[in-house]
Amino acid sequence: MSAFWHWFVVIITLVFIAAMVWLFVATGKARVPSGTNKEGEETTGHVWDDDLTELNNPMPRWWLWLFYGTVIFSLIYLALYPGLGNFAGALGWSSSGQYAEERAAADADFQARFGELAQLPLEELAHHPDALRVGRNIFAHNCSTCHGSDARGARGYPNLTNNHWIWGGEVDQVWHSVYHGREAVMPGFGGALDDQDVTRTAVFVQQLAGQQVDSAMAAAGRRHYDMLCAACHGSDGTGNPMLGAPDLTAGVFIYGGTMDAIRYTIRNGRNGVMPAQRDLLGEARSRFVTAYVLSLNAENNGSSNGSGDD
Repeated sequence: MSAFWHWFVVIITLVFIAAMVWLFVATGKARVPSGTNKEGEETTGHVWDDDLTELNNPMPRWWLWLFYGTVIFSLIYLALYPGLGNFAGALGWSSSGQYAEERAAADADFQARFGELAQLPLEELAHHPDALRVGRNIFAHNCSTCHGSDARGARGYPNLTNNHWIWGGEVDQVWHSVYHGREAVMPGFGGALDDQDVTRTAVFVQQLAGQQVDSAMAAAGRRHYDMLCAACHGSDGTGNPMLGAPDLTAGVFIYGGTMDAIRYTIRNGRNGVMPAQRDLLGEARSRFVTAYVLSLNAENNGSSNGSGDD
């Protein structure tokens, strides 16, 4: 934080502690005008219901010393641990530092148990039962949030169990997607096409996917497709894995294959991001996850798309 906020936090914190000490001292010594009841006990002078009086008894000393103890504890804590702006504390502890230590210990333990196995080629790992067991657990904890526990994806997240790969399904391509991440950019063409032209282009895309459509509208949409879309998806619509441009002839639409969904994609574009797992999982864990994904594709090759194209 900046110097201003550092001193702001320091001053506010110390002033608050000093105010608490002053409050304890002041209230411990303060006396209010009092009287006595009929038993001769000192009172504050407040009387309710004619005979209910408030006694003027001092705070128990052990209670007052307990308050002082909390102040002493807070000062010791602030001296040892971070809490006063940029001051790191005498012990130099930080939550990020502790996390790094625990992460390093966990990584060392993981490396000792599975490091040798992780060095096997990915093709071999994809058929190794121990590697798949580890990869499945890592996938469940880190990847299932987006791709689902069964890896069949959801709207906006690819199905990993079929044979449709936006960035390519070769071993090296899948490894790159997991370890280095991907960032797809489908530009929106709402500024270049009016609503009718967007609809015509969407109809042609549906025709590419094998749907029954109006041939005249599809032919009109073809012209806009060739002008704006073919550079990435190809003139035949089979896509380009190097650009992350999906194969439109497969009939698999991550964001939905209805007319409204396709129109939205053409008009507004899409920005899908597969975050890199390099820093989160490390190389060994990423290799196990890649092997697990490859095994799912091998087992379910040719299955229907779980992302849905409605």
